[in-house]
Amino acid sequence: MTTASPVPFDPELGELLAAMRGDSPPQPLSAETLAASRAGLEAMAQPAAVVIGDRPVEAEERTIPGRQGAPDLAVTILRPKERVPGAPGLYNMHGGGLVMGDRHMDTPRLVDMVVEFGFVVVNVEYRLAPENPGTGPAEDCYAGLLWTADHAEELGYDPERLIVMGGSAGGNLAAAMSLMARDRKGPKLAGQLLLVPMLDDRNQSVSTHQYDGIGTWDRAANLFAWKSVLGDGVGGPDVSPYAAPARATDLSGLPPAYIELGSAELFRDESVEYASRIWAAGGEAELHVWNGGFHGFEMYFPDSRLGRDALRTRDTWVRRILGR
Repeated sequence: MTTASPVPFDPELGELLAAMRGDSPPQPLSAETLAASRAGLEAMAQPAAVVIGDRPVEAEERTIPGRQGAPDLAVTILRPKERVPGAPGLYNMHGGGLVMGDRHMDTPRLVDMVVEFGFVVVNVEYRLAPENPGTGPAEDCYAGLLWTADHAEELGYDPERLIVMGGSAGGNLAAAMSLMARDRKGPKLAGQLLLVPMLDDRNQSVSTHQYDGIGTWDRAANLFAWKSVLGDGVGGPDVSPYAAPARATDLSGLPPAYIELGSAELFRDESVEYASRIWAAGGEAELHVWNGGFHGFEMYFPDSRLGRDALRTRDTWVRRILGR
């Protein structure tokens, strides 16, 4: 394909990213660096109590049953200290390319959402590839989703107002949860929040070539991650949509989707196509492509101009969905 110049980063975000990285560019993600990358991400996460501080949120660590024949799952439950009847529910899956990261990395934005909307949150720990390849991460998450739906009364949320959410690999899994819930007749979902979602293993779009060695998640990292998940089947004809949601041939009958990302990242084109295919199937999707935003810009720099705009716009969608 013809080489395309990358969309430039928003000037403010570009300066912030350069300052954050300093003189030490990140190590390329590979089989040799994966263990160190995992350890680095885990070390960045703070305990829930530190993130919560004096805000009116309580955290509970639980172990719940995994899928049949699989290990139990660790979850963190976040909810308002003052219980509210009919509270909304949020089921969250973390990012990390399906190969690294843990649930605690998402605690800051989840606590914010508990405070803002009164969510009861279940934040799940799923097993990673390559140790748990293929549809393994999605099946782990679906077991956790079933548990969350079955325990709505105990957890204290309204099962008619349950949203699935995730960023990057978590966006992949939130999309997969929506497909699985439709195909397996439950649980009922009120919406799917797909934040900078990792949807397509084929890596053939213009944007996947534009961001090779550029940004916070680049082509080389993405190729490594998908190879870890799918092995020799990556890019082939037999990939399950529960592993790569862009492979789904039918996007009808899904809960309303909110898809958010930047124009300056490799997942841009597959996200635009996914939204377009939901619309073509008669479904509901709201797509926001923030000019100059790189992968995860609103998570790394929520107080930037573009980060504030993205978070404010996301909040308006959540309010509309919960008000239905």
